[in-house]
Amino acid sequence: MLEYEITAFSRAGGEATARVKKSIIPFDAAAESGEQDPNPAELFLSAFAACILKNVERYSHILHIPYSRASIAVRGWRRDVPPAMIKVEYELTVWSHEEDRKIDLLHRNIKKFGTIYNTVLASCEVSGNLIHKIEE
Repeated sequence: MLEYEITAFSRAGGEATARVKKSIIPFDAAAESGEQDPNPAELFLSAFAACILKNVERYSHILHIPYSRASIAVRGWRRDVPPAMIKVEYELTVWSHEEDRKIDLLHRNIKKFGTIYNTVLASCEVSGNLIHKIEE
């Protein structure tokens, strides 16, 4: 079993940071959302995106699927009462010379074995697709 630990700190007014390993991640903990730092919902969606991109890297090695780059756009919807994220959609783009069936296999593995992906899937609707682009 893996264990993770972070620490976070906030000041009155909502200025906040999370310490993760050697990184300091600023975030917005104000009562009203600010325009500069990500709010908790955006951090949640960022963790979801990070999980998918980490697994592109992991499963590209395991499945011998070379790629040059990947990008992801994620959208989330929040319900107010009771407050909860209710839906997450994503569009993952992978640049690779590999054939479509292997890229589809990569996407299936990401969905099946992603820790954050499956945690989010257990709590709300998740949908997305993978766009395969050939590097020019």
